[in-house]
Amino acid sequence: MAILGMALVATATPAQAVTFDLTSCHVSGGDCGAQTSFGTVTLTQNGANVDFVVSLAGGNRFVQTGSADQQLFKFNGAASAGNIINEATANPLNAVPGGLQGFAGAFNQPVTGNFGFGIACATDPCSGGSTPVFTELTFTVTNATIAQLTVPNNLNNLFVADVLIDSNRQTGPVDVTGPGVVPEPTTLLMVGTALVGLGAGWRRRVSKKA
Repeated sequence: MAILGMALVATATPAQAVTFDLTSCHVSGGDCGAQTSFGTVTLTQNGANVDFVVSLAGGNRFVQTGSADQQLFKFNGAASAGNIINEATANPLNAVPGGLQGFAGAFNQPVTGNFGFGIACATDPCSGGSTPVFTELTFTVTNATIAQLTVPNNLNNLFVADVLIDSNRQTGPVDVTGPGVVPEPTTLLMVGTALVGLGAGWRRRVSKKA
């Protein structure tokens, strides 16, 4: 039984991913074009860390404007979360002089709500004539779980990306609306079964010695 429990633990902890669609649009002028999805946000649990991949669709690209607090991407997290690391552009790689950087702060807007963390260009303004050309960004949050990073904010939003709409050149935030993610019951059952199995094996060993 204990061996079975250990096997269940081993199969219960592979890297798992969940993807959200950026579907709510708040660009300047209110003209979001004909698109219904402006991109995706994929979170992958990688051990004790969570990897983010934010991909824009339809030729849209990232931009930094005041409507998203000069952040390319905004999210929330638990107080126990660690650092933001491995910030990078993709499609293309290294598209911004100075690269990207994670920030903590009060990134609050009346349209999309309150956020505590963001990803922005480290040194380049990334707006106006310096609007970047990349359509994907990646980063990692250490010491965190997907569930901790997907709690809806005060307006029921999970994530915000600041974008330039390719079809009409309008800029502004698009967001992912809640609900968030909860731990899978199957995974919790596997871990519980493993602990019961280990306890039973320990009791048998003690009984034999007695």
